[in-house]
Amino acid sequence: MKLTKQHGHKLPMGVLSAALLPDGAGLVAGCMDGVYLTSIEESSESKRLYTHKSYVSSVDVIDDNTIVSAGYDGAACWFDLKTESEIRRNQLHGFWSWDMAVSPDRKLLASVTGQYLAGGYKYEPNAESEPSIRVLDSTTGEVLQSLSHVPSVQAVAISPDNQHVAAGNLMGEIRVYRISDGELLANWTTPDFTSWGIIKSHCYLGGIFAIQFTPDGSELLLAGMGPMRDPMAGNGKQLWQKWDWQTVDPKMIDQTHQGESGEGLMETLAVHPSGESFVMGGRLRGGDWNVAMFDLQSGAKKASLKLGYRVTQSLFSADGKRLILVGSQGQPEKKENGNFPDFGRVDVFEIG
Repeated sequence: MKLTKQHGHKLPMGVLSAALLPDGAGLVAGCMDGVYLTSIEESSESKRLYTHKSYVSSVDVIDDNTIVSAGYDGAACWFDLKTESEIRRNQLHGFWSWDMAVSPDRKLLASVTGQYLAGGYKYEPNAESEPSIRVLDSTTGEVLQSLSHVPSVQAVAISPDNQHVAAGNLMGEIRVYRISDGELLANWTTPDFTSWGIIKSHCYLGGIFAIQFTPDGSELLLAGMGPMRDPMAGNGKQLWQKWDWQTVDPKMIDQTHQGESGEGLMETLAVHPSGESFVMGGRLRGGDWNVAMFDLQSGAKKASLKLGYRVTQSLFSADGKRLILVGSQGQPEKKENGNFPDFGRVDVFEIG
């Protein structure tokens, strides 16, 4: 397999999330200073549609004309692309929305939150001060379920059959709930994504930063970074794991293979439309890639890219022929002519 760059363009601010519009060409991007409308085609122009009170952590599509975003202000905002007007804005959390997911049928959305505060002398996380998971009706904005987890909860996904929500936290704990009645169906912890800082900073760090169900819904993919002794180093192993969550005792099926990874925090997962492979991407600390495609069944690395920027979201075109990557290249310290230089990135790769 080969990934060949077709083209790319920049956005004014760093991109934290993105979603393709139904036409397959338009792209909405959740950025540090708001939500932008752009495209994955060449010579793309960008337009800022609206803002949150802080960073936009997630954005997705509800229907042909409606998008929804969530941000570090804890709010979700519905926006009509046709009239370019806000539909509603709901305060979902008192703290950040770390991540948001929309169900495959577009009828549900889930958002997760939570602040890591030491709850004891061992620095174990304090109990949540608000529900860490909220599931909403994506059309009306009505909260259908408020579900418990241990903060901070940084990744969320809804199953292919729209029946389950899965969320992962700082401590590597995963919970899977049935949405209809809020029953907890699975609960386990993998310590492989969490670090206890021994050097410089004594705290927990890391956690699960991306989570996705496999196409049949029976397994979960997790992504993040392996343990580190120094919280400031960012040199944990580029790590994914695949778990069978439906067994009585969830078990790990596979993980990043020996010799196929470097160092860096992995922040995004996406499963190819064929269901045969998946992509993982993020930040590079050391090694020869920060985006790679893997065979979903064997776990073998099939292709990789070494990009000079942090990748925050990966998307596949509906036909599976293109991979779209978004992110941020550095963080400018000085303004030029009153503005920061453009440092958001949108790149399109052909899959061959």
